[in-house]
Amino acid sequence: MKVGCVIPARYGSTRLPGKPLADIAGKTMIQRVYESVSLATIPAITIVATDDQRVYDAVEAFGGTAMMTSPNHPTGTDRLAEVATHYDDIDLIINVQGDEPLIDAALIDELAALFVADDELQMATVATPLWEEEYDEPSVVKVVLNKRHDAMYFSRSLIPYPRNSFVNAPLKHIGIYAYKRDFLLNYANMAPTGAEQTESLEQLRALENGHTIRVIITDKRFVGVDTPEDLARVNEIFRQKEI
Repeated sequence: MKVGCVIPARYGSTRLPGKPLADIAGKTMIQRVYESVSLATIPAITIVATDDQRVYDAVEAFGGTAMMTSPNHPTGTDRLAEVATHYDDIDLIINVQGDEPLIDAALIDELAALFVADDELQMATVATPLWEEEYDEPSVVKVVLNKRHDAMYFSRSLIPYPRNSFVNAPLKHIGIYAYKRDFLLNYANMAPTGAEQTESLEQLRALENGHTIRVIITDKRFVGVDTPEDLARVNEIFRQKEI
């Protein structure tokens, strides 16, 4: 099974314009993400999917692989599917967000290993324990699993609601996905669904169409970069790492 990692990197960002090229301790953010992802041992290739020539040029400059994609994709899945159409030799595609410079490469390998162990699996993702201060934060996506560790539902609301108290610790979804290539192409062509549109959570489209999403639970926490404050925090983490 050939595995590829795809890192979507849009230049436009309301809260942090030019985010992929933001400086993190002397390197662009997209280079930091690319280098972290490249430490994974199972993927055969890492590709940055971008809609901006400046990001493409930056990736090529540090020796990475980049692909220009349409600026008109309505979702990240559509951008990922465009890449998949150009790599028909890849069996499994792992999607790592372009604003996760602290991503752990071991988690990418763990996701890939799920598909080696279970040939019927089509899609997988990651969750981590939810902190109490995140309970009522709609930007933090929550997930409930069944006993097979398959997702039952994702929500911006707190789920399950603790009518008495939590029996199992609530979980926060981490937006790293793995897809079989053929499933990804079919998934991108599915019509948007009701819960997906209500919650603005694209992964619900798979569940509403009856598909399974396997979920790995990790205790690792990552600092995504959405704001100037996040960027300052990540800069400090990298500076401390490199002292």
